[in-house]
Amino acid sequence: MDSKKKIIGIFSLILSVVFLMAGGMFGQEKIEAAKAGEEQAAPAKAATEFEGTVKIGLGKYFYLPSAQGFDIAVQGQIESGDASKLTGKDIKLKGELLSDKPSIFRADSIEMKDASGSYRNVFTRIQDLVLDDYLDPAAREAFQELKISSALKNEEWEGKGKVRVYGRIQKDTTPATILLTDEKNKEVGKIIIDKFTDYANYYLNKLRLFDKFWFYLDIKDTVDKKVRTKSRELFHADIVFCGLY
Repeated sequence: MDSKKKIIGIFSLILSVVFLMAGGMFGQEKIEAAKAGEEQAAPAKAATEFEGTVKIGLGKYFYLPSAQGFDIAVQGQIESGDASKLTGKDIKLKGELLSDKPSIFRADSIEMKDASGSYRNVFTRIQDLVLDDYLDPAAREAFQELKISSALKNEEWEGKGKVRVYGRIQKDTTPATILLTDEKNKEVGKIIIDKFTDYANYYLNKLRLFDKFWFYLDIKDTVDKKVRTKSRELFHADIVFCGLY
């Protein structure tokens, strides 16, 4: 009888331990699930602040060196103008890096230093940011490299659509042109530029210290053969972006 009681007692003890372990594992799973839920429900990254002197501003975009090399975008007017109003000014900036546009920092508020050394608010965002001319870095891969060997070989560019070329901008001409040269720096041809997007023009200003870089183009009409033979002007295009790669 005593043996039976001992066996029952031992069995009950084992069951208690099993239930305690199961309860502990279940409790740990609940804790981990709760943590995962908290991480998923975590609020978006808090607004980031930068301060410094604006180097370049144009349209919706401006460049502030202290902002880690990102392009800052503004939706709405800065007092009575666009981002060019900030060029050369000392500012304090609050905003957020955008996950869907990895190179863009959205400006939410801007304070500008006045002649007295005090900062005053010149911009507060009240609209969603819309960047129709923004070209995502990943989207650049769709622009195939265009290689031109002769102004007479229009088959080298016709029907290509979106392309990128390595050349030198000539903004002092009317209209502006991109000069293309071969490996020996001999002129191959010129591309007539009909339009710059604000984003492209902004980058042209950022790259002003570089002699040559990449231009991302939408090809348009081919220049008449007779004119092409004399002027080496190949075709018309719009510049949608330019950069070092």
